[in-house]
Amino acid sequence: MAMRGDSSPLNRCPWAQGNDLYEQYHDQEWGVPCYDDNKLFEFLILESAQAGLSWITILRKRDNYRRAFADFNAEKVARFNRRSVERLMNDAGIVRNRLKIEAAISNARLFLDLQVSHGSFANYLWDHLDGSPLQNRWQSMDDVPATTALSDAISKDMKKRGFRFFGSTICYAHMQAMGMVNDHIATCFRHDDCARIASQPTGKAG
Repeated sequence: MAMRGDSSPLNRCPWAQGNDLYEQYHDQEWGVPCYDDNKLFEFLILESAQAGLSWITILRKRDNYRRAFADFNAEKVARFNRRSVERLMNDAGIVRNRLKIEAAISNARLFLDLQVSHGSFANYLWDHLDGSPLQNRWQSMDDVPATTALSDAISKDMKKRGFRFFGSTICYAHMQAMGMVNDHIATCFRHDDCARIASQPTGKAG
């Protein structure tokens, strides 16, 4: 168990307690504002793969996804073809769901389109918030929503553009993971850390 400097245990969001992989992800990544297209694309792939599954299942397969999906290089994934789909369907290291695999490839092509039209995918997402993460102060996980009006709007727009497996629930999970919203509960040691990071100048493309 991780400790503070005074040797007292760290207070985490309840969902991240008791599992080393969850704790590492929670402590180092979840809720940290991300303006990097490569990372945003990685989580577009992973969050879409999660639909109907637990997030820990995807985290355990994350390295396999990195290998199977060209180190999450959107340009390479966008060039995947029918043979690529069959290869992925035979890869036991990922979720072998044909619709999700095909969606990942078509989403990669649409991701590149948004990079062209908005300068970066980060610009497209963060323009919905004027570049500034939302800071919540939930007292318990029961307070944290599964969707919001903003995730509804973003997922609706992306669906119009052709994105698949990115409904409002998945969109909001993406927003939480990528720090568009700080949903660490107020007593979690990472809440103030992420708020402080969010107050710093962003790396958003112009």
